[in-house]
Amino acid sequence: QSQLVESGGGSVQPGGSLKLSCAASGFTLEWNRVAWFRQAPGEAREGVSCISRTGSSTKYGDSVKGRFTIARDNDKNTVYLQMNSLKPEDTAIYYCAEDLGASLCGGDWAQTNLYARWGPGTQVTVSS
Repeated sequence: QSQLVESGGGSVQPGGSLKLSCAASGFTLEWNRVAWFRQAPGEAREGVSCISRTGSSTKYGDSVKGRFTIARDNDKNTVYLQMNSLKPEDTAIYYCAEDLGASLCGGDWAQTNLYARWGPGTQVTVSS
């Protein structure tokens, strides 16, 4: 069965760090762009970061620039999101998603409707 599965979420104090992983099984992830999104209760799903097929190009949402870093290891079929200097407003369910129709992170990277394959999400809670 082809699926994406996120892991690495949890509870952390403000200023702390977490590293999320998005592992693909049943298919190869290396051909397409992959993005991380997040959704807080009562809020719309928000684009966090995008990485191109080869990893040579990345994009970040304004709220996470300078704090989060996206990376991928195509040999391991996995995309990562390193989150540093976490804030309470980073609390959300984090999802990874694959766009089956694009390899680069262009200006449309944060449009959720472009991503066909989604993981179930992992909860991140930042609280003191």
